[in-house]
Amino acid sequence: MHANPVLSAVLEKYKKGEIALDDAAQEIEGLRLERVGDFACLDLGRSVRCGMPEFVLAEGKEPSHLAEIAQRQAETAGRCVITRVTPEQVAAIQDKCAGKGITCEYKDVARILILSKGRAPEKTGGVVAVITAGTSDIRVAEEAKVIAEEMGCVVRTAYDVGAAGIHRLFPALQPLIDADVFIVCAGREGTLPAVVAGLVDTPVLGVPVSTGYGYMGEGQAALASMLQSCSVIAVVNIDAGFTAGAFAARIANAGKIS
Repeated sequence: MHANPVLSAVLEKYKKGEIALDDAAQEIEGLRLERVGDFACLDLGRSVRCGMPEFVLAEGKEPSHLAEIAQRQAETAGRCVITRVTPEQVAAIQDKCAGKGITCEYKDVARILILSKGRAPEKTGGVVAVITAGTSDIRVAEEAKVIAEEMGCVVRTAYDVGAAGIHRLFPALQPLIDADVFIVCAGREGTLPAVVAGLVDTPVLGVPVSTGYGYMGEGQAALASMLQSCSVIAVVNIDAGFTAGAFAARIANAGKIS
């Protein structure tokens, strides 16, 4: 059984006398919760329990509520990653964090905002490859990329190498071939993940993207195609870049922990 690196780090800090026994016990329990007003409860023990930090989904949240959540998490955990964020929400968060020593990095293509008080993700040695069939798939691929990077992985990319010009794929795979896991994003008929899985000896995650029109458009044909793949792949939901990035990082990181 692999040792949990977060638990190991807590125990090492206690061994060195850097934290008290009660504090170490609280972190190990992984049950650290903090209320934010009467509308949110931060799960600060998620990284201990699950081996990955708590990410904040911005979708559907009032800008003022989201700003309060973001500031509190950044101050308490040292870092806060917010997904599916809108420009209006970004502006509210930036205003809330101004003058508080919190940096805000907006990755507009990925629709992710990263808040930090100087803390950076620890590198794990895991390597994730992210491939897209077309340029329309890049927005989902970038979400997956940022999430995998936040979980300590190195991410390598190859964009616009789909089945419509399959000769583009083979040279693109060469610098990616030693990756621990592949994320392949494709819309339309969603062919590319099955093709990649027939060429590499590491796990492939298919991500159907909501492109295409008419019958079975908006990613439905891509999802159905990936689910029927004769190559061995795993498939996430339509446009689920976050899920793909997080799951790929867990696969990549598992092989690096001794």
